[in-house]
Parts: sequence; C-alpha cells; structure tokens
Amino acid sequence: MIEAEVVVVGGGPAGTTCARELKRSGIDTLILDKSDFLRHKLCAGWITPKLFNKLELDNYPHTLNRFNRLHFHFFNRRLPVRTLQYAIRRVEFDHWLLRRADVPVYRHTARTIERSRDMYVIDNSFRCTYLVGAGGTGCPVNRTFFRNSFARSRESLVTTLEEEFEYDVGDGNCYLWFFDQKLPGYAWYVPKGSGCLNVGIGGKLAVLKSRGVNIAQYWSCFIRKLESLVLVRNHSFHPREHNYYLRQTRRRVRLENVFLVGDSASLATRDMGEGIAPAVESGLRAARAIAGSCVYSIDSIPSYSFPAILASQFPGLTRHRRRTP
Repeated sequence: MIEAEVVVVGGGPAGTTCARELKRSGIDTLILDKSDFLRHKLCAGWITPKLFNKLELDNYPHTLNRFNRLHFHFFNRRLPVRTLQYAIRRVEFDHWLLRRADVPVYRHTARTIERSRDMYVIDNSFRCTYLVGAGGTGCPVNRTFFRNSFARSRESLVTTLEEEFEYDVGDGNCYLWFFDQKLPGYAWYVPKGSGCLNVGIGGKLAVLKSRGVNIAQYWSCFIRKLESLVLVRNHSFHPREHNYYLRQTRRRVRLENVFLVGDSASLATRDMGEGIAPAVESGLRAARAIAGSCVYSIDSIPSYSFPAILASQFPGLTRHRRRTP
C-alpha cells in the first residue's frame, strides 16, 4: 500500500495548485488521476491578471492569448468592455501545472474510499491522513463523504456543448452572447492563439427541462450564428457535452480531514460559470489549512466573474505577450 500525508484526488488546476503548495510546506503529497496527461479538457480557458500573478505564470511556455477587450452581447445589443484577460489551452495548462507541482502522480480511478481509524484508504491501495477531493463534478471524494448530507442544488447544474479545434481564425476578438434565443446561459467564441479556437454554449439544465428543450437545439442556432457572422465556416462540428455546478449558496467543503476544492466544491461563478480562478484559490486555501496556517473557508472566494473582468486593467502586466509552444 502506498502511503502519504496527503492524497489529492484529481490533477486539474485545483488539485495541482494544492499539491504544489503542500510540497512547498514540506508535506508529503501525491496525486491520483484517472487520466493520462496530456489530456483533452473542455474549457473556454480564460484567466485574469490576478490569477496570472497568483500562479506565477511569468515563464509559462505554452499558448497564451491576450484580450484587451471582451465583446458582450445582451439581448442582441453589443457591449464592448475594456479589460485584460488571457486565454490558455487546458490540454497544455493542466499538464504544465501538474509537472510543476513536482509530486508523485499515479494514474488511478478512485472507487472505494473508507475511513480506517485516523486515516483514509483508497481502494486498498493508497492511505493518507488528509484527503483532498479535486476530481471535478463527479469527484469520488464528494460522492463518498458529502453527497447525502450536503447535496448540491439541481437548480445550479449547468449543461454545456463545446468544441476546441484547429482553425484559421480570421477574427481574433472574444465574443460572448447572453440569453440569445432565450437561452438560460450564454455562448462564446474564444480564439486561443496558435491557430486554435474554442466555441461553446451552456445553460441551466433545470430551466431547459422545464421548457421541454435541450442544449443541442440551442447549439444548432449557435452554429448558424457563427456561420452568418463569418466567424466559423466550412467546419464539421463534433461538440462534447459537459455538466458542472455553479456556486452554491451554502456548501460544506470540509469534514474532519477531508477537503473539497474546485468543481468538487461547486465553485464556478454564478454569472459566467468560470471555474479556474476559484479552483486555484480553493486549492491554495486547502493546502494552507492542512499546513496549519489558516482555517479552510471558501466564503471570500468571489461568486461572480464580472467584477474581476471590469477591474482587471493593470498596465504593469502589458509586458506579457502571446506565447506559442
């Protein structure tokens, strides 16, 4: 049996940030993930300057596309907003963060997690004193310890269809359409740089079901919009579906020595469903709580993205430019 002080289940931004911070504190840590890296991860993938600095990304070697303006559309009215944002590719970003964490990583799908005296045992193969659930919406740590007593609200469940693909992008702007065709959510067009484009659409699943419609119907309208605006043409789309929860009003994220971070803790912002920044912040806080320097709390992690977008004009960061692999 492999033993560590901390086992982190999930190798995304929340889990790797937590593991890296734990190692910096001298705490023996390992990561379990069900997938090999590099792995394809659906995500619009934008990050703010604040997160850029928090993650110490000055020497980030992969695709990094900068936006000085986001083009919002509300009920067919366009609202360009000056800001400073960066777009990354999750397939590169997650792998880089995982390698940088510099802790042992095991490909393992956690199925059975049990409490044995003062330790946690995973599939009779791994044992730890502290357990961090960073496995996303379907995290087995959340399922084992939090599902029954601290169930997530189905009203906050979002369903998305999304695709990221190589494309000769003619328009390098970032566009977001809110409530188009009465969608209970929004659609996006995000050039990633290096000849890569991410497009997607997401909405609240409960609202869609109450209307007797599904996200695929809105996807068809969205594709026609992209074609009519000459943003994407002559591309055969093959989107993938992904579901996740928005920030909960009340959410238990710690039980004794078990912690939830990132999407496992349902931290995606309520207005834009953005999850990278809350994931990273929760991972840092969980690590510091395990190290004994603070109490683990997510209360002050922002629940909305718009304030950060509107406030993210930092001239000191203008030196960061697009980088390609």
